[in-house]
Amino acid sequence: MRPSPRSRWSSRGGTRGTAAAPAPGEPVDLRSDTVTLPTEAMRRAMAEAEVGDDVLDGDPTMRELEERVAGLLGAADALWTPTGSMANLIALMSRLGRGEAFLAPQGAHVLDFELGTAAWLAGGMPRPLPHDAGPGKVTAAAVRRAAVDDGSYAALRPVLLCLENTHNSAGGTVTAPEEHAAVAAAARAARLSVHLDGARLWNAAVALGVPPGALTVGADTVAVCLSKGLGAPAGSVVAGSAEFVEHARRLRKMLGGGVRQGGVLAAAGLVALEEIDRLAEDHDLATRLAAGLRERGWRVREPQTNIVLVDVADVRGTIATFAEAGVRAGAIAGKLRLMTHRDVGDKHIKAALDRIGEVGPASTGSPGGPGMLPRTALGN
Repeated sequence: MRPSPRSRWSSRGGTRGTAAAPAPGEPVDLRSDTVTLPTEAMRRAMAEAEVGDDVLDGDPTMRELEERVAGLLGAADALWTPTGSMANLIALMSRLGRGEAFLAPQGAHVLDFELGTAAWLAGGMPRPLPHDAGPGKVTAAAVRRAAVDDGSYAALRPVLLCLENTHNSAGGTVTAPEEHAAVAAAARAARLSVHLDGARLWNAAVALGVPPGALTVGADTVAVCLSKGLGAPAGSVVAGSAEFVEHARRLRKMLGGGVRQGGVLAAAGLVALEEIDRLAEDHDLATRLAAGLRERGWRVREPQTNIVLVDVADVRGTIATFAEAGVRAGAIAGKLRLMTHRDVGDKHIKAALDRIGEVGPASTGSPGGPGMLPRTALGN
């Protein structure tokens, strides 16, 4: 069942449907929500931001952003980082040592999309967990089984559980507060620390209609992104205890992530945080896109947030065919991935569906074969 698309905790609306239709020949870019451009309000805030030296003695706008995010996540403190990968890496480096292991759901970003830095730089060895509670989700029982230390001096000792909400490669799937809390409690009972990769935690909160802090209970550290659906030009924030953030600041410097007048970027992040509720519009558009694709014969996963996964026989070939038709798509976990975001509206989705309709599923695979629904099944 798809979670309710409306948040109860933010009153800011969006501008769905106001974007002009794409001009002939202009592609509809659905590769990722990272392609979003800063809004005019963000650009004005950046130009007018009060700044200092965040590495030397602090930047006031950066500090305001960090305190704001910490409050939203229910954390004691927070630290801005240039990227989400760095935010995750800092959290892992703060907990992992060589000869130790960490657990994460199969396909998690920290496992598959961060160039192995968890092992290479943080020193931890990954142990993927099966999605035994549904796409992108693990059970408390699975965590308990994987966390067992057999006492052998030659065995890796698990010390950390990394969760991801929403789970990107599973299709933007959402973990509800009670599910997250149960898994986190099992980890803590097994003496594991818990890190939450919440790059799209804002999407999960909006989809479920809960404040973000309801989704972080039991987590020692949380990383969130400002430059995906929220549209800021750059930046993530990692949150946790005051002691963690003090250490994280040193780790950020070690990784080359300290910036001087970072308030210019933080100002855009503050504007983005005022528009979290607008993400519901992206979710609605994803549902419409998925329905339109299904009507045209494509095998589509029902989206829970803003990610639409399509099963196709030839991912690379389909991406190329879509590009020729004027629709830019991406790929993840062997699937075609389409993502809605603030820079596309109703008219863009209609144009994308019209263009894809001209291509037809038969151009990228045999009807009824891998990845395609037979036309006789349409409407069932």
